[in-house]
Amino acid sequence: MPKSCDLLLLIVVTLSIAAPAAHASQVARETDVVNLRLGERILVDDGSCPAGQIKEISGTKLTPAGVVPARKCISRVGSKR
Repeated sequence: MPKSCDLLLLIVVTLSIAAPAAHASQVARETDVVNLRLGERILVDDGSCPAGQIKEISGTKLTPAGVVPARKCISRVGSKR
């Protein structure tokens, strides 16, 4: 049975590997969003949303023409890295 320090280290390493995938990337302009993938989320800080919110663009649907983006304003809480 592993020691608690070894187990804690294993958990920290596992979470640090998985954590970057959970973050959405952030850009200043919507035109900076290129090659959006299905399920990908990108935050756009262009000032188009009300105070305390940021625009989120996500790849929601795959069509023959490519990925269709969905846009919505979300709370900035939790979106900072």
